[in-house]
Formats: sequence, C-alpha cells, structure tokens
Amino acid sequence: MTERTHPPFLVAVVEDDDQLASTLARQLVRYEFEPVLLDCRQDIARAVDDISPHIVLLDINLPKYDGFYWCRRIRESSVAPIIFVSARNAGMDQVFALENGGDDYIVKPFDMDVLVAKLRAQIRRAYGSYANAPDVVRDAVESLAFGPFELNVRKMQVGFQGHWTALTKTEFELLRTLMEAKGAVVSRDLLLTALWDDTTFVDDNTLTVNVTRLRKRLTELGATDVIRTVRGVGYQLVVEESLG
Repeated sequence: MTERTHPPFLVAVVEDDDQLASTLARQLVRYEFEPVLLDCRQDIARAVDDISPHIVLLDINLPKYDGFYWCRRIRESSVAPIIFVSARNAGMDQVFALENGGDDYIVKPFDMDVLVAKLRAQIRRAYGSYANAPDVVRDAVESLAFGPFELNVRKMQVGFQGHWTALTKTEFELLRTLMEAKGAVVSRDLLLTALWDDTTFVDDNTLTVNVTRLRKRLTELGATDVIRTVRGVGYQLVVEESLG
C-alpha cells in the first residue's frame, strides 16, 4: 500500500439521494479524501462553515432551497471550491452554477475518475501542492490590502473607507487578482484563466460583464472609476483616483 504523504482533504458532500451519497463517500475514501455527508434538510451554509471543508460537492435539486441558493449562502463565508454534481445537464444550469459562485460542474451519471480529477484540479488551484495544502488552508492570509481597499479573504468582502460589501465568488477573484497586481495592467487572458479553470465555453464578453458588475459594486461603496480599461490589453486597479 502506498504511504500517504498528506492528511486527507475534507470534502463536504451535499446530496439528498442517501444511497448515492453513501456510495460517493465510499469511493472518495478509496481516493484518500475525507468525505462528510451533510444533512440536506438543515442549514447547509452553516454546516459548511462549521466544518470548514477544503471543497464542496453540491447537488442542485435539494429540499427547501436549491443548490444555487446554498452556493450563494456558502460564498458569504467560504472561498472553498464548489463543484456542482447534478443530473441536470442544461447549459443554463451550468451557467447559473458558475454565476452563483460555483467553480465547476459535473453531470450525473459520471465517471468517478473524472470527478476525482476535477477535485484534485480545484484543490491544486485553491491550495497549491498536495503536501502543503492543509497548512495553507489553516494559515491562509485573512486579508489583502491595496491603497484604500481591504479584501477580507475568508468572508469575501471588500472594504473601502470604512464601508464593506460582500462579493460573489467571481467578483472576489477578479478584485483579488487586480489588487495583487498592485496597479499593474492585468491582461484579459490572465483574468480569464484566474477566474475560470476551463475557458473553453467562456467568451470574452463574460469577463466584460463581470468587470461591469464589480465596478458597480465598488461604485456603491463610493469608489468610482477605479477599474481602468486598457484597450487591447486588459484592466488595472487605479487607487489614486479612488481617493478624490
């Protein structure tokens, strides 16, 4: 048996089909994950917050509220990757999943190897190497500052001159990438890659729409015209103009 070189990654499983959930949990253990089956009748967002999983597998058809609702709620306090696992294969369902804070989508029935590959890809993207990932999660930077802006990483909130507002997952990743650039221009290609793992079905207009939404969110805080479009290249966060 191969010696395990890292603690198992905690996977929150939100699935109302008990038989499928149990089968999925057994398979995840085989691949050296640590699954936790959540009661779909409870407050799922609170349960996720309580256990702080590394990643969430989320069904859409759930009792009381659907997966899109719970994804938005989870995003109020967690940046853990969320993979939707659903029998619904309509293109708009996948669009809604991403727009509501999801990171990936897999359609039932699925090949377990494909699901595991998606899990590992999201973990690599979110936490770095497998060996260091659990420590990265515990020791993650809680906030990021640039100019008058402060980003609360855990709560996905942005602060400006004493006022705070929550961001969607896409808005958060977009603003974080711009803040980390420290005023440098960030290319559209880099932003697309940072926001979406698979850009095959994400067109350039999707990025433009999300930049517009982030601009509106920042304007509501009083930060006007702080995201500058550099034609033919990308975008930059201009902090000096936000101080006026």
